[in-house]
Amino acid sequence: MNSLSRLLMKKIFGAEKTSYKPASDTIIGTDTLKRPNRRPEPTAKVDKTIFKTMGNSLNNTLVSACDWLIGQQKPDGHWVGAVESNASMEAEWCLALWFLGLEDHPLRPRLGNALLEMQREDGSWGVYFGAGNGDINATVEAYAALRSLGYSADNPVLKKAATWITEKGGLKNIRVFTRYWLALIGEWPWEKTPNLPPEIIWFPDNFVFSIYNFAQWARATMVPIAILSARRPSRPLRPQDRLDELFPEGRARFDYELPKKEGINLWSQFFRTTDRGLHWVQSNLLKRNSLREAAIRHVLEWIIRHQDADGGWGGIQPPWVYGLMALHGEGYQLYHPVMAKALSALDDPGWRHDRGESSWIQATNSPVWDTMLALMALKDAKAEDRFTPEMDKAAGWLLARQVKVKGDWSIKLPDVEPGGWAFEYANDRYPDTDDTAVALIALSSYRDKEEWQKKGVEDAITRGVNWLIAMQSECGGWGAFDKDNNRSILSKIPFCDFGESIDPPSVDVTAHVLEAFGTLGLSRDMPVIQKAIDYVRSEQEAEGAWFGRWGVNYIYGTGAVLPALAAIGEDMTQPYITKACDWLVAHQQEDGGWGESCSSYMEIDSIGKGPTTPSQTAWALMGLIAANRPEDYEAIAKGCHYLIDRQEQDGSWKEEEFTGTGFPGYGVGQTIKLDDPALSKRLLQGAELSRAFMLRYDFYRQFFPIMALSRAERLIDLNN
Repeated sequence: MNSLSRLLMKKIFGAEKTSYKPASDTIIGTDTLKRPNRRPEPTAKVDKTIFKTMGNSLNNTLVSACDWLIGQQKPDGHWVGAVESNASMEAEWCLALWFLGLEDHPLRPRLGNALLEMQREDGSWGVYFGAGNGDINATVEAYAALRSLGYSADNPVLKKAATWITEKGGLKNIRVFTRYWLALIGEWPWEKTPNLPPEIIWFPDNFVFSIYNFAQWARATMVPIAILSARRPSRPLRPQDRLDELFPEGRARFDYELPKKEGINLWSQFFRTTDRGLHWVQSNLLKRNSLREAAIRHVLEWIIRHQDADGGWGGIQPPWVYGLMALHGEGYQLYHPVMAKALSALDDPGWRHDRGESSWIQATNSPVWDTMLALMALKDAKAEDRFTPEMDKAAGWLLARQVKVKGDWSIKLPDVEPGGWAFEYANDRYPDTDDTAVALIALSSYRDKEEWQKKGVEDAITRGVNWLIAMQSECGGWGAFDKDNNRSILSKIPFCDFGESIDPPSVDVTAHVLEAFGTLGLSRDMPVIQKAIDYVRSEQEAEGAWFGRWGVNYIYGTGAVLPALAAIGEDMTQPYITKACDWLVAHQQEDGGWGESCSSYMEIDSIGKGPTTPSQTAWALMGLIAANRPEDYEAIAKGCHYLIDRQEQDGSWKEEEFTGTGFPGYGVGQTIKLDDPALSKRLLQGAELSRAFMLRYDFYRQFFPIMALSRAERLIDLNN
């Protein structure tokens, strides 16, 4: 076999599977973690006149903010804020209940009311607050959901939506998931949806198309869709509710093919051709074939085995809703324990939010993430004297949430002991590195207390550190859920046009891991840390900023990296750090705050720009404070004044903007160059982010301003 053949074989079939075996210089014992590195304190003298106008207002702001935050704590010690996304969540649940034969479910009209509240003035539904344009996918799904509820096509609300859909090119521009939903209600031919054969469950782990080479969220979603794709079920809408008005030239003349992307390469063309072949095989050879039936049974077992304790799947909406429909189609009755548990989760306040006559079902829930960030904020504010019982209760709740069972990540790392934390209430299959890093920071100050040592905090931290070390990717960075989950070829298959299908390392997650290691006292000379620092440096943009994979956007990435570098003991006077600080200062706005729109994921001119927000202002402040350059003190003071002046009387901050990122819609899960003039045609999205998934975490407006102002107060106090 020649070298070219070997290269192609490796591309298709992947490298030989290897198991992680910790080397003696990478495994961490409790002795290594006994002397934590304290966060480097600022040493430069402050020009007091810059900060003097704050007087006692900074301290009063913090006291009020912490009081508000404590008031939001749940009785068992945790915090959880609402996670807002887009109308597809409510629309899809409304359609799923129809598909399940639950058209009279009391939740359906409440979801319809929520959709009506979320509609934009132009008749569309959008992906994030303040988006310049609506989203064709959310709009079509919301429209279909309202029609399933009996809203007439002549209803002014729906007429407005239908007009908008037609003006935007109609149904030919909808994504894969929206096509699946229309097929499920009889409005789209299954033969014109991407084929996802259930036989994928048998692909070996080292095969490029193994389900374990897809990102966690894609994997958990594609498994139940594989059953739906094989069986092609539908429950058509009532004749009077059908979507004929969205096919103005008739269904027979409609082009159901996937739109062609600009610059489509040979792999993409190959997979599209393969998809058509798979449809022919399924239609002619695999109906009720014994091999197919065996594959479907295997998929069903996988789904049932992966159900979370709260009834959902994967801690997110898509595998939950598709899992229910797949099981239903295979004959699982609604009273079956698996089905009943999944349906009952719709009444769980951890997932559902009611307001008046409307209801929203969240895309995910964030109690573990919120609790650790709340602890970090209160500790930064030195609130232990006032709130020790409340903070101890939170720490105990968090400590108990460490995941000590193996999940999907262990398929590639079978010899590694579990020790991570997940994001949600019940998601033991999918702990993530970001939550684990921040949990370690939040718990680090409890290590010196005898009562917490007896509770096993040191063992928990050691397990968490060792798990993180094992999860480091070859490039030196960390992905969110898996090690080296970076097979970009997977993004070329038709199913994956919805957004990110892989989970490669990102700078913001890597920064949080570095900050945790620095806080715990790991030496920056360790190979694992040196490799991570090299990765972070290699990912810096030419202008000085870092991309934000899980938060919006360059302000988030840069605001995460600078505190991490300071915590790990990096020399903060180096030119590359100076360049990052200059970028932050250059993007401060006239009112003293910082803001960056979600549109920055597609528009170069939007990078670092947008309505100022409390959370993004806090991220920028934490970055500048960590670098501690005297020339930045004026910018820091202005940023503090912005937060102080905008605090509400109850101690909170308001923030309607979306500053969280699910995925930016690039397909490859990482930063790309935005200067390609054909980018929007190549990705099939513009600044409206039709392939993206944006989030608003309700408590971000509180956690991060408390952290930033607390660190600013410490900066001032050390020099008074």
